[in-house]
Amino acid sequence: MALTDFELVLQAKKGDDAAFEELVYRYDRTVLSIALKYISDEDDAKDIYQEVFIRVFRGLKKFEMRSEFSTWLFRITTNVCLTYMSRRKEHLKYPLSRKQENEFEEKSIELIDESSNLDEIIDSVDLGDLVNDAVESLSPKQRMIFILKHYEGYKIREIALMINCKEGTVKKYLFDAVRNLRKKLKPVYESV
Repeated sequence: MALTDFELVLQAKKGDDAAFEELVYRYDRTVLSIALKYISDEDDAKDIYQEVFIRVFRGLKKFEMRSEFSTWLFRITTNVCLTYMSRRKEHLKYPLSRKQENEFEEKSIELIDESSNLDEIIDSVDLGDLVNDAVESLSPKQRMIFILKHYEGYKIREIALMINCKEGTVKKYLFDAVRNLRKKLKPVYESV
């Protein structure tokens, strides 16, 4: 008979490596899935995945079990994703060198032909890619909450526990995310 998360956490806290491995096995796909949907880069998502489970391993002894293990784990996942994005934004603030700017401009001009119209662009680009790009344009918190709700299927209450905020705050982020996605995708669905 399979042990519950609660039983596995108790054993893992006592140093049982097999119990910790079972916890990782139960949740590894979900953590990686959240990271992939949030970051959209497989290598970066794997880095996030690894960081999440390192933090879980280090923090397990302090886990007081006032919430479900999965809630605690997904709160850590959310925090690692948000931290990753803030670090990534800091990294992107450094200006490009003049040579890099020129190379970027040349490649951008090649990608966008002035004679292209919106219909041609839409035909050449997968709709899923357009939606993913729109989701990536959301603020980090909006994106995380949108992903947890609409891709992972969590309820508002569960998301509020994961990110440690009120349900009303989660609803506000979701409302703003949907409004921003509608604005971003308006040209696409108006032309269809």
